[in-house]
Amino acid sequence: MDTWQIILSVMAGVGLSAACGFRIFIPPLIIAIAAKAGHVNLGTEFAWMSSDVALVAFGLAAVLEVGAYYIPWLDNALDTIAAPVAVVAGTLTSAAVFGDMSPWLKWTLAAIAGGGAAGAVQITTTVTRGASTALTGGMGNWVVSTVEGIGAVVTAVLAVVIPILVFSLFVLFLGILIWKNPVKLYRNWRARNDRLREPPLLAAS
Repeated sequence: MDTWQIILSVMAGVGLSAACGFRIFIPPLIIAIAAKAGHVNLGTEFAWMSSDVALVAFGLAAVLEVGAYYIPWLDNALDTIAAPVAVVAGTLTSAAVFGDMSPWLKWTLAAIAGGGAAGAVQITTTVTRGASTALTGGMGNWVVSTVEGIGAVVTAVLAVVIPILVFSLFVLFLGILIWKNPVKLYRNWRARNDRLREPPLLAAS
């Protein structure tokens, strides 16, 4: 692989990993479809992802995952285990599209860039769903789930087709994430909301 191909593959890997933060199984499904169509060159150890069995398995897993997030209480329960799983999925997904580069370089980049991208997006979606649950009692979570599902598909497809665009958008998202810190914002909102609910005498004391 020449330098430009390596750069593009890393950008695509970061984009696909970020999509894993939305939904774990949609990016592998997109990769399987793209590899089957000849649009993605998988590393030797990931050639199995373009098989018919893998395509069907990823498809079923994606459908089940997307459907599960529309079930009340189950969506929040899934978020408790999704973060570490998303990091692993992001690492593997990015490594799959990095091609046949040095194994040490491949897995180092996959763990740092891929796993990090998936983790950053997953944390943001967890905080968003937590805020939705607190504000609407879970009634508005289906909107969050729909946006996440669409985000996973669009991000994964664009990562394959226009990796530079997705990578640039992720860098922008990461900058906003560091600047705004959604976890801190959510905690501040909860603290302010709790203060407003306090009886006047308690609030004065």
